[in-house]
Amino acid sequence: MKKIITTLAAIFIFATAAFSQDATIYLWRNVKGMEKQPSVMFMHKAAESAPHTRTAVIVCPGGSYHHLGLKGEGNTTATWFAENGVTAFVLKYRTAESLYHHPSMLQDIQRAIQLVRENADEWDIDPAKVGVIGFSAGGHLVTMAGEFWQTHDELAKLGLDCQVSLRPDFVIPVYPVVSMQDDIAHRWSRNSLLGHGNKNQTQERKDEFSMELNVPSDMPPTYVVVCDDDPVVIPENSLRLYNALQAAGIECKLARYSWGGHGFGMKDNAFMKEFHWNEPLHEWLRDLGFME
Repeated sequence: MKKIITTLAAIFIFATAAFSQDATIYLWRNVKGMEKQPSVMFMHKAAESAPHTRTAVIVCPGGSYHHLGLKGEGNTTATWFAENGVTAFVLKYRTAESLYHHPSMLQDIQRAIQLVRENADEWDIDPAKVGVIGFSAGGHLVTMAGEFWQTHDELAKLGLDCQVSLRPDFVIPVYPVVSMQDDIAHRWSRNSLLGHGNKNQTQERKDEFSMELNVPSDMPPTYVVVCDDDPVVIPENSLRLYNALQAAGIECKLARYSWGGHGFGMKDNAFMKEFHWNEPLHEWLRDLGFME
């Protein structure tokens, strides 16, 4: 019995550490008509021992717009950023698992950007240094945030008087879902975002939510990560996005790796040990003035 109790205590301590955060922010509290929405973000403050960057990043885990990989892609990523002086917010956005579709996900990330900027002084953040990173379907979501901040202002549609810009200052899609086109679409993500059936998935809607077809001239600097052996999201998604960014003259970089698959996040796994993919990302963010 003593051994069982010790084991359970160890599991509890591990779980608490893995999901530790400094604050939980409820996105829609006190917003008329949205009070019951479950969206939250978990704040991980920049470590006091780290360089004082005053940068913030909103982390969007993947999960095919159906569920969320909060631990492997959310908390490990937030921990790395916090250790490097960046205040990170893991966004638990609404998904199809709870019967949500577009525009719920876009509403959530736009609201998250709004709250970070509105509370920038309190949270010791520079409102001109607020970026986003997303994995898989989360990569699609952060790219939407970069592309749609003016053309799809979902907060205005809700009647919110937003006095800050919804444009992220940098966008990092990692093994992202990008296209809704039939030849390379990740169909589970497409179904979860748009809903099933021909009525929800007209060619017009597929075009509207294909990120490679909608890069604006004011797209934020973008860092795309992809592995050639990705078995889940066809790597061509990332290549088409990168080509579209280049064609639009956007500051961008493609971090392309020969192997690594899908879902590696920032976990201590074989891919990370081989390539340390967050190191060139750190250099890119440093060169842009977001990290030390």
